[in-house]
Amino acid sequence: MFDQLYVCPRALARHRSVPLLKERRDFLAHLADQGFSRERCRTIAQALLLIVNDLRLARRSDESITRDEIKQTIDDRFRYQVAVRWLQFLGRLKEQPSAVSPFATEINAFASYMQHERGLASVTIRLRCWLLPRILNRLKIENGSLREVTPGHIDEALQEMLGEGRYSRVTVRDWAGALRVFFRFAESQDWCRKGLADSIQGPRIYSQSSLPWGPSWDEVRQLLAMTEGDRPADIRARAILMLLAIYGLRNGEVTHLRLNDFDWERELLTVTGSKTQRVRTFPLIRSVGDAVLRYLQEVRPKSSHREMFLTRCTPFRPLNSTWPIVAYRLRSINSSLPHHGPHALRHACATRLLNRGLTLKEIGDHLGHLDPDTTRIYAKVDLVGLREVADFDLGGLL
Repeated sequence: MFDQLYVCPRALARHRSVPLLKERRDFLAHLADQGFSRERCRTIAQALLLIVNDLRLARRSDESITRDEIKQTIDDRFRYQVAVRWLQFLGRLKEQPSAVSPFATEINAFASYMQHERGLASVTIRLRCWLLPRILNRLKIENGSLREVTPGHIDEALQEMLGEGRYSRVTVRDWAGALRVFFRFAESQDWCRKGLADSIQGPRIYSQSSLPWGPSWDEVRQLLAMTEGDRPADIRARAILMLLAIYGLRNGEVTHLRLNDFDWERELLTVTGSKTQRVRTFPLIRSVGDAVLRYLQEVRPKSSHREMFLTRCTPFRPLNSTWPIVAYRLRSINSSLPHHGPHALRHACATRLLNRGLTLKEIGDHLGHLDPDTTRIYAKVDLVGLREVADFDLGGLL
């Protein structure tokens, strides 16, 4: 492996003279197989020489090492990351046990109930299981028993969240909703007081507070204009932005798109809903297809991954979020939006469809909504239509 990285005999001799030669060589070969460039591997090889000395690995045989020890010994961020990854590869990283929630048993049972009896989407189950320990910890239950929870505990915790200023009223309402569903299940299992779930009330959300603000369609055009050119980052961004804005896809629906979701012969796009897991099929618009094809032909790295969009830096892996791609560009054209993530483009898509005369049912089908009330909120933003209603002439009836 070192013969492929270095030509200078002195450099080769230096790397071969340091202990753990085989371990370093195998790790570098593993990185090369993952798509790391030659220059990147050389940089990591240099870091490994220092790591062997810093952690005194030659004297420690197969001893496991904790992240805390690495952090205390190595103050360079890059070398710390390399050390952690190398020791993980060797099976010598001693992972600290993660803190277990005192309500882990109850939450696991709730997760099983949501999956097998309610049939909820995996993303919903994961989100609720992530939220619940954090909410329950805020209740400050002394004996760690759900029977000790009172409506006063819950009201105090929710009020505290609002008072901190870090959580919006909508967020606190959603947390209250998750608690309500959990305690309704807990009541059925006789884990808590009867009637507790019905006593949980989230904050009032005012009628205009939840308006789904997104960029105008002219701003969407400006956003796409920013991606014109030959830069690889812009080519990938253009394809992603078009999918978000034209089809109104969610962030997860874009990142989970796979190569076989694009039927190039029949010009169709298949999307699996990230919340409902329902499959929707769209006609593949030519401009979107051209943008995706250009990404495939010019930018997408060769990889065994079947996801459409991959990271641009090695090791190549599926893209886990489109948020940075959207937010960076959206802030540059409209900093006044309350949110600059990919969901803002979903709102822009819905508003554009409404302005073009589509019914709320048609918009809901396009966006993959199951509940008509979810789509009905877009009627609030049809200001032109509302003004027409307000200007209606009653013909002297008043």
